[in-house]
Amino acid sequence: PRATGVRGFLERLDKGPVIGDGGFVFALEKRGYVEAGPWTPEAVIDNPEAVAQLHREFIRAGSDICQAFTFYASDDKLKNRGHSAGQHGVKRINEAACDLVGGLAKPAGCLVAGGLSQTPTYLTTKSKVVVKAEVKKQLQVFKEKEVDLMICEYYEHVEEAEWHIEAIKEYMPGTPIAASLCINENSDVHGVSTGECGVRLAKAGADVVGINCHFDPFRCLQAVKKMIKAVKEAGFDKTHFMIQPLAYMTPDASVQGFIDLPEFPFALEPRVCTRFEMHKYAREAYEAGIRFIGGCCGFEPYHIRALSEELIEERGGWAPVACISWGKCLEKHTKPWVRARASREYWEKLNPGTGRPYSASLSKCSEWGVSAGDDLVLQHEHETTKYELQKGHEFEAKLA
Repeated sequence: PRATGVRGFLERLDKGPVIGDGGFVFALEKRGYVEAGPWTPEAVIDNPEAVAQLHREFIRAGSDICQAFTFYASDDKLKNRGHSAGQHGVKRINEAACDLVGGLAKPAGCLVAGGLSQTPTYLTTKSKVVVKAEVKKQLQVFKEKEVDLMICEYYEHVEEAEWHIEAIKEYMPGTPIAASLCINENSDVHGVSTGECGVRLAKAGADVVGINCHFDPFRCLQAVKKMIKAVKEAGFDKTHFMIQPLAYMTPDASVQGFIDLPEFPFALEPRVCTRFEMHKYAREAYEAGIRFIGGCCGFEPYHIRALSEELIEERGGWAPVACISWGKCLEKHTKPWVRARASREYWEKLNPGTGRPYSASLSKCSEWGVSAGDDLVLQHEHETTKYELQKGHEFEAKLA
């Protein structure tokens, strides 16, 4: 926590909870600066002030760790399926991202994280040599900029995450590594149990292991708890744990999480967690022994502020800007019935309505069951062909 004055990432985790930031690709897509589909971070070059403003807002809300906006910035992803971001290249994007976040995070006492995520190359080749070569292109800038830690996030297959961790240890020895998978409470996409995934991340050399994205806070909590149990039983006593879930409720999501939901990605708003559900999530995560607590897709600054508010005492009394203090600010409202809502008891007990009387509470998932090694997920640099689209429609029709 910033309040401790401790510099090192792992030392901060030892002192108490450390708050991450939120989901940049979804937040910036809603603001018109990221293209849905590729979800790549060329906005750090094309619209740097938009990215900087989001960093500022997460810092104000209480983030201790500010991650450079380099999600999906591997060269193969930037060029995938005719995407134009390849013109910038991974080096320029990562340099711009690190410069942006460093200039904002460091004066505020926050740490800067570089970031890696899964690659199209893994889906297409499953070659360790080729995948690690893609990773090392990204690591060049992070090494030069001397980031405080590396976050490996958003892996559907533990095998690829292991290779990325190995690459960091080879190319950036001594850099703390936080590694998280986007899997559910049962297994990764290839059927490796969630607990075993945690053990494999720790064995590969990750200092912090956990879950991010694809599922809501409470399903992610179930998954991390399984990792905690397995990792501790395997004898990794110094390993810390992390969680950075969606801000969307996903009780009906299947193995690949919210991307299987029919509402993905443009109609997820009815599923957004309230800030008071975020209070509950932060408390449960802390009590489970998780010390790196943040958010992923759907997390806006007000969600991070809720995490920070819930853990003020545990963070040495440090409070974010503009705390709502469970609605105490409503005591100033002109309407007496709104003033009556100025209490923790009111907001903890609220069962919010959706305003949609004919809306279903759950959805039917697209359970295609295809992953690395299947022809349907082979990746390439040219645009998606009509034949590929047709094959996808035909496969979906068979499942209907």
